Amino acid sequence: MGPADIRDTANGPYLCRQESVVASPHPDSSPDPDGSTGTPSESGDERWASPGVIAVAVASLGSDTGHEITTSLLPTFLTSVLHAGPAALGAIEGVSDALVGLSKLVGGPLSTDPARRGRIASGGYLLTAVATGAIALTTALWQVALLRAIAWSSRGLRSPARDALLMSLVPRKAYGRASGLERAGDNAGALLGPLLAAALVASFGLRNVMLIAAVPGLLAVVAITVAARETRRTVRGRGGRQALSFNLAALREAGLYKTLAVITPFEMGNVATTLLILRTTDLLSHNALSLAEATSIAILLYACHNAAAMVAALVAGRVIDRSHPRGVFAAASVIYVLAYLTFAWEQHSWLPLLVAFVLAGIGIGLAEPAETTMVALALPDNLRGNGFGLLGLVQSFGDLGASLVAGLIWAVVSPTAAFIYVAAWMVIASVATIWRGRSA
Repeated sequence: MGPADIRDTANGPYLCRQESVVASPHPDSSPDPDGSTGTPSESGDERWASPGVIAVAVASLGSDTGHEITTSLLPTFLTSVLHAGPAALGAIEGVSDALVGLSKLVGGPLSTDPARRGRIASGGYLLTAVATGAIALTTALWQVALLRAIAWSSRGLRSPARDALLMSLVPRKAYGRASGLERAGDNAGALLGPLLAAALVASFGLRNVMLIAAVPGLLAVVAITVAARETRRTVRGRGGRQALSFNLAALREAGLYKTLAVITPFEMGNVATTLLILRTTDLLSHNALSLAEATSIAILLYACHNAAAMVAALVAGRVIDRSHPRGVFAAASVIYVLAYLTFAWEQHSWLPLLVAFVLAGIGIGLAEPAETTMVALALPDNLRGNGFGLLGLVQSFGDLGASLVAGLIWAVVSPTAAFIYVAAWMVIASVATIWRGRSA
């Protein structure tokens, strides 16, 4: 049986066998989806940023902009309009974070079928936009909790489908750049959303601005639909739906668990940015600044964090495709160590805190494309949805565990001890990554 026979049996068992062969751990020595091999060529570099890839990045930009508008205004909305306390906000956000991880795990098997993943992604973006905007219409706390849960579950459900869809649009040698562009769009939304909320709320009021948050979310639905249509050309001729399965044994055989073992300690040290904002506010408020002034400065520094993450994600994509995601991931871990040690330092000047926020932004901007690319390179297309689902579970519950433990250490011991704790996890992540690279 020759190569032509293998291509003609794409609907049969040879599909998985052929895709398993191309799942090489290095992007520069493995076949592209179009069958080519070798090092990245100029023509490959020119064609990776297709309209579909750009549309995925625009979808992340629009959806995160709408999400961040609502997130920025939600504390004020709960306290001043619905007369709820911080405990209610913490419960809503905690449950929502847990739902993201679980829904990402469920979204993995749903996105393994190339013909289905476009609809899963579009539907997830639509539900997120509608549920986020509908919070503006609520009159009771339970309604906010329900809509927030729907929005975040939809975010998690669509995530593996979006990542699998994105990787199907580019050759293997461009996985890093594609992932970096998508993450840059997401971080740009995290920067634009709070700025829009701050600019609009005085003129339009809380409810109206939260309702407006649905608009960029709906634009994201249009963008992801454009990307899904582009992928339809790549799935023509593949007959039959793939069965829904977590494929845990196949993922283990492909080596995904070894990759996740490196990522897990990083996520165990990846605390919520709200803790960084709180630490900054506490330190600055002891420097002859009022609480309101310290909070305003902390939010501006957080905006710098998101800007740094956006730029770092774009740079990371190019570096990943020219070398390997493991090196970028190790660098991200080391940069986070420096950021956390700066946050642990008991000082009351805004300049070191700006450096810490920028370092943390660079760290997450490097880490996220590296994680996605490591998973994508480890797996063939028919397993990537499952892999991205497991990655999302590790990210969500790792981050939740990091924030809970760090918060407890903060309360019982000190904030300095809390940041030293998460810095230790980043040291473990960097050592594990380097060790994994040498043993590969």
